[in-house]
Amino acid sequence: MLKNSFSDVIFEAGTDEAGRGCLAGPVTAAAIILPEDFYIEKLNDSKQLSEKIRDQLKPIIEDKALTFAYTHIHNKEIDEINILNASMKAMQESIIKLNSKPEFIIVDGNRPIFNKLGIKTTSGYNFTDLEIEHLKSIPNQSIIKGDSKYLSIAAASVLAKTYRDEYMNKIHEEFPMYGWNKNKGYPTKDHREAIAKYGTTKYHRMSFRLLPEQLKLEL
Repeated sequence: MLKNSFSDVIFEAGTDEAGRGCLAGPVTAAAIILPEDFYIEKLNDSKQLSEKIRDQLKPIIEDKALTFAYTHIHNKEIDEINILNASMKAMQESIIKLNSKPEFIIVDGNRPIFNKLGIKTTSGYNFTDLEIEHLKSIPNQSIIKGDSKYLSIAAASVLAKTYRDEYMNKIHEEFPMYGWNKNKGYPTKDHREAIAKYGTTKYHRMSFRLLPEQLKLEL
């Protein structure tokens, strides 16, 4: 059974991301603060849930949350600052967007969420000095497999995944040959074969290894 909180404070936020390993599209993060009595029976790490269950949980989570926010960091910014920094920045931006300032933050993974702050980019949002100080002032804890231990991280993982899936379904209509409505931009065999056949799009992450050596990209 997932725990309600890690700390003893009331306004504890959980945050998580989705789409780190994809070849196309954004990396998406969400942050959320849940009420103390929050409970949903089926809620778990989004990777352990079917797409149908995630879609069912999304409006319930949003309705019960005290506040939540999500952020897309798009492929051009990923290429500029690398996927690890982009993933962290997506979570940081989501925290900034919350209507209430968290008293504590828990994040899935083993890296400090504020290890790097204020990275300047030409293709994305740049934090103000005030926002950087805001983030620095919040105590936080990284938790390995936190999305399968704490309700707020699990809820954030569901929101990040569903909002990213919605985005990939939308851009699939523009480039249907890549099958993003099914593979969501992950490096599946069909996705890579489509890249080899049709080339790249404005949504592909050019800093990633888009094709294995046996497939040749015709530029």
